[in-house]
Amino acid sequence: MKNDSLKGQHRINEQIRAKEVRIVGDEVESKVYPIAQALKLAEEHEADLVEISPNAQPPVCRIIDYSKFLYQLKKRQKEQKAKQVKVNVKEIRFGPQTDDHDYNFKLKHAKGFLEDGDKVKAYVFFKGRSILFKEQGEVLLLRFANDLEDYAKVDQMPVLEGKRMTIQLSPKKATGAKKPAAPKPSVASDTTEE
Repeated sequence: MKNDSLKGQHRINEQIRAKEVRIVGDEVESKVYPIAQALKLAEEHEADLVEISPNAQPPVCRIIDYSKFLYQLKKRQKEQKAKQVKVNVKEIRFGPQTDDHDYNFKLKHAKGFLEDGDKVKAYVFFKGRSILFKEQGEVLLLRFANDLEDYAKVDQMPVLEGKRMTIQLSPKKATGAKKPAAPKPSVASDTTEE
């Protein structure tokens, strides 16, 4: 399906409307050609003329097999996607009068999330008239952030949005996200990369 969405993004051959184009690539001299000559060059190479930068003056094209071009594009997108660090945000909910046992239980979970490289969004939800205890909620969230100071830094101090008071924390060590993917040492390898 992704291939189909990429297909319509580029003009090829006769779809290119410019009078002249700049051709770049390995087998051809990089310079500006009239469109008719560019199409003839593509035909000689038994390939397509693909517009890769339509907004340039003149538009930039490559002489390449269009399906090969789409394959390379898809491969590059896949590699970029793999390199992106995926950050999960885990939510932890408190009531304004959470007791110590529940608080410690949620604190333990938050430490685990942060060690795994996830962000933590903790919030106090005020039901009905419990909004009267908003100071208690703020104190609870600040205590939570303070108890996690070895594991996290505060991205956002407590903010009241409607019936929710929220604080956002992110892990202190960015390397925590890579911990599960670390390769196990083997007998044959003598160099380890991270």
